[in-house]
Amino acid sequence: MARWEPNAAERLAHAALDLFAERGYENTTVIDIAQRAGLGKSTFFRHFQDKREVLFGGGAVDELLAGAIVAAPATATPLEAVAHALDAAGQEIFTAARRERIARRQAVIAAHPELREREALKNLGLLASMTRALKERGVPDLTARVAAELGGLASAIAYERWSRTTAGDDFGKIARQALDDVRASTASC
Repeated sequence: MARWEPNAAERLAHAALDLFAERGYENTTVIDIAQRAGLGKSTFFRHFQDKREVLFGGGAVDELLAGAIVAAPATATPLEAVAHALDAAGQEIFTAARRERIARRQAVIAAHPELREREALKNLGLLASMTRALKERGVPDLTARVAAELGGLASAIAYERWSRTTAGDDFGKIARQALDDVRASTASC
């Protein structure tokens, strides 16, 4: 591939995942990833701070969820705004076309403690982004935090359910059901 072709970050992420699957995470270097993508090492570091980060997409997911929360209808409750964000995640990230790739990525993360740790930190960042977005809508601090935490739990449950289906079920629909299930469970507490 020519170096000038667009989508360098996506090419790097695809190359990294392929190499991690072929050689293992520990046996893959940043230079290997850049070369597989047809790019240079400096291009890699323009997009990602290290080889772990190539699996986590920078802050794109944070921005997507926060933007969707802010863009939710003005009449939406905090949890409805979070549901709006989960719908956006389903349309942009958790698509049928990306299901296999997401499963491969998750398998790499599950096999390496340092990647599980990075994922946990990223998830905390997602919750913080969602909380800030809810506050931006005028939601009080504690309510914003609770709604973001419930949304994070619903998202994790939805991901588990979505990744087990093979029927091409829509992530947004599964996420809304998970959010309803979480909401019902809190009433039982």
